[in-house]
Amino acid sequence: MTQSYDLIVIGGGSGGIAMANRAARYGASTALVAAGPLGGTCVNAGCVPKKIFWNAAHLAGQMKMAEEYGFDAVTPRCHWELLKQRRDAYIERLNDRYAQGLNGNGVTLIRGHARFSGAHQVRVDDNTLEAEHILIATGGQPVWPDIPGAELGITSDGFFTLEKAPRCVAVVGAGYIAVELAGVLNALGSDVSLVMRRKHFLNDFESMLRENLMDAMLHQGINLLAQRQVREVEKRADGLCLHFQDGDCLGGLDAIIWAIGRRPNSADLDLELANIAAAPQGFIPVDAFQNTQASGIYAVGDVTAGPALTPVAIAAGRRLADRLFDAQTARHLDTHLVPTVIFSHPPIATIGLSEAAAQEQYGEEAVKVYQTIFTPMLRAFSAEPEKAAMKLVTVGREEKIIGLHAIGDGVDEMLQGFAVALHMGATKQDFDDTIAIHPTSSEEFVTMR
Repeated sequence: MTQSYDLIVIGGGSGGIAMANRAARYGASTALVAAGPLGGTCVNAGCVPKKIFWNAAHLAGQMKMAEEYGFDAVTPRCHWELLKQRRDAYIERLNDRYAQGLNGNGVTLIRGHARFSGAHQVRVDDNTLEAEHILIATGGQPVWPDIPGAELGITSDGFFTLEKAPRCVAVVGAGYIAVELAGVLNALGSDVSLVMRRKHFLNDFESMLRENLMDAMLHQGINLLAQRQVREVEKRADGLCLHFQDGDCLGGLDAIIWAIGRRPNSADLDLELANIAAAPQGFIPVDAFQNTQASGIYAVGDVTAGPALTPVAIAAGRRLADRLFDAQTARHLDTHLVPTVIFSHPPIATIGLSEAAAQEQYGEEAVKVYQTIFTPMLRAFSAEPEKAAMKLVTVGREEKIIGLHAIGDGVDEMLQGFAVALHMGATKQDFDDTIAIHPTSSEEFVTMR
């Protein structure tokens, strides 16, 4: 039996759900095929559970800081099992809410794994579905290292299944996921080592951010092991041991977390039957309008090579629905300015070009930078206060702001408004002409000299 729709969405993550709901509201008959829990990585093993753990870690830091404000000393102890139980219940409610939203918009939810069986056909078990428009939104998954003993560790997905906090843990990786997990575990009481292949982490980010974060993490007691290539993992009587290429080792570990990257879920879609060829890394090539090589087939989210961020997938899916089903023919996602927050300790907020990237693109003479480093008022009583740092990158005579970067307390909540300003083409003079809110850390953005 063949069922026909206007739109078939393959994947139940944020991007796929966003497009399915909007297309259905425009009147398109829509089916969404989901192999896993609704919400995808973000809701189930990414943004949402990570932020819950970050909140817990942040509260632990606040309780320690309270003594500086005259409160009785508190030694916070997180009951990991209780936190996980409440987190899982919260995520289950979100899964149900997504299902209710699809149902309310008239989207047909089909559970199972979809594979292409033709240019505009997919098969789910014994059922055949066809549509003029098909969206691939299958997301990605963590990469495992190809070394002996790798299976003794867990990936970032496995972190969220831990039933108790590891006493001693190594996080292997240098991207934002590795940095975030290392910070959370340290704040919640684990002995943490962060193992990196290069001299530093966050290689693609503004250098000011990673330098200040590395200083903060060292001060917090995180063991940063730079320029270490893992050769194998061994299980010993006293725990797991990481062996490095240089002959050194790190032993006595309760857990090893691989956070060395993610790869797209594209291998088992039978793309060739839809006349689509994935790139060597597995990403599905798309143009600015999310079109693949095959007419009527599109892709959004982590299965493409665009920014691997939930809001980007959502925005791309919604704009695609606008274009296909609401006659907004020029509607597409512009990823020129994408705000990003790293939930490290302290958090990082960044949008636009780094100083180095701006100089490479526009030339050193055209770029002017403003920056500041200061002690946030919250930490006024700390013996060794954690600093905040901010930078504005401008270009041209009008000093248009093309990069805004910050690390410190509260910058994660500051960025959204400043992102609007940058999208509107704000200049340094626009910032200067804005009345500061005092006393706040955010006022530093409009008072830099």
